[in-house]
Parts: sequence; C-alpha cells; structure tokens
Amino acid sequence: MSSLSSPTARAKAAALAASAAALLSLGLLSPTPAAAADAAPAPAGARPAQATVAALDLDGGDSASVIHGADTAYDTASIVKVDILAAVLLKAQDARRPLTARERALAEPMIRRSDNAAANALWREIGRAPGLAAANKRLGLTRTTGGPGGKWGLTRTTASDQIRLLRAVFDEGGAAHAAPALNAASRAYVRTLMSQVVPEQSWGVTAVSGSGSAAQRALKNGWLQRSTSGLWDVNSIGQITVKGHRYLVAALSNGSASMDEGVALVEQTARDTVV
Repeated sequence: MSSLSSPTARAKAAALAASAAALLSLGLLSPTPAAAADAAPAPAGARPAQATVAALDLDGGDSASVIHGADTAYDTASIVKVDILAAVLLKAQDARRPLTARERALAEPMIRRSDNAAANALWREIGRAPGLAAANKRLGLTRTTGGPGGKWGLTRTTASDQIRLLRAVFDEGGAAHAAPALNAASRAYVRTLMSQVVPEQSWGVTAVSGSGSAAQRALKNGWLQRSTSGLWDVNSIGQITVKGHRYLVAALSNGSASMDEGVALVEQTARDTVV
C-alpha cells in the first residue's frame, strides 16, 4: 500500500501548511515554507538518510524486539505527543481523577490531527522535559531525553524505547515497565485516539498491514524539517495486525531530502522488518 498517491500527497501538504505557523513558533521548522514536494535539497556532503525500525510480535511470545538498523537516537517530531499524553494521564491517575474537560479538549486534537498548539499546552502542563523524564521512568523508557524549553519536537528517542512506550499502551499481558504505569482506562484512551488519526496522517507503519481495517491499527506519525539543514525527520509508531498477529512497530528516520522521501523510507524499512 503506497501513501504517496496524489490525493494523499496533497493532503499531507495541506496538513504541513496548517501546522507551519505553530512549528515556526517552536523553532522546529525552517522559516522558508516547504511542503512535501518542494523541501530544501540536501546540502553538499550531507550524509545519506537513515532509518531504524523496531518491531515486536505481541502474539508470538517474543520478549525482545526485532531491530532493523542501528538503534541510535533520533528526533521525535510529533510522535512524542503519545508520550506527552501518557505523562498527562499518569498525572491524573496520581490525583485519582479523570482527565479534565480541558485536558481532553487538548489531548484529542493533539493525537488525532497532530495539533501543535494543544501539544504546547500539555507540554507545559506536564512540566516540559523534567516532567516527561519522570513519566518515562515509570513507563520503562531509558533512552528518551526531552527537548529543550518548549521544543518538545526535539525530544530524542530510540526505536527500542518507542517499543517500550507502545507496550505500556498496548500490551495487556504485562509489559516490562515499572509500576505504577498506565491503568486500563488510560491505556484504552490512548489506543482509541491513536485509532482515530485523520486519514491524511495514516501513512507510515500502516503500510505493513496493507488494507487492514482501522480497528486493527493505531498509530501516531511525526514529521519535521530541520531549520539547520533543510532535511527531514520522519517517524511513525503504532500497532498493526499482520496475518492475525498484533505487532508494535516504531520506525524512525532522519536526513531525507523531502517529506515524501522520508515517508517512503520508513514504510519500506517497516515492511522489510515485519515479514
């Protein structure tokens, strides 16, 4: 299944334009507007794009992920929004309360359509990078470092750490993370939002599962053009179903000359990893 057809490419370009102002305010996007089709070319001498994919078969009895590529740190871009939501939910659990109406009004667009203003507000609510670190200690993440100041998109993480986060959300069999972690209601809430991502953002790890129904997959993607190089970070995490087995997949990349190239890279690497 290709995510690079003309309607999808146009939808992705529209989504990028809609979020450009918010990304500029975070210092995460080049001041020159760039849609997927006309991103800045790679500078001379730049290293080639790279990608790492980690996958875990939840129904295969595996305890360790299969990793394709070097398990090094990448910028998260918007996939960190799942982590931010997990931190918000842990904060609510600690207070023995449900999310407030305001928190839900921010969390839902943050995940479903990758709203950056909502992420800004919740990033501040959790205490930015220190708050994320405290939540990740409880969730079992060991190699994720929050972005500086308000720049949540420059959080650094590894594919294996993203599998740990996904296990905290999707693994009903008792993921290897420290308690207290997300309770059943919190996990269900995150899964629901990740299964309701808008169609134009449904590329990425879903390329592995082909035409599987929306009920069988849940994801969050991230894309970011670095102002320092003009190159793109493109990431995708989620749960998919392949041949009756549920897989957790985290596909991270950087160094692509355009968003479309980054999408193609993470999708192909994910297909190569989940066979």
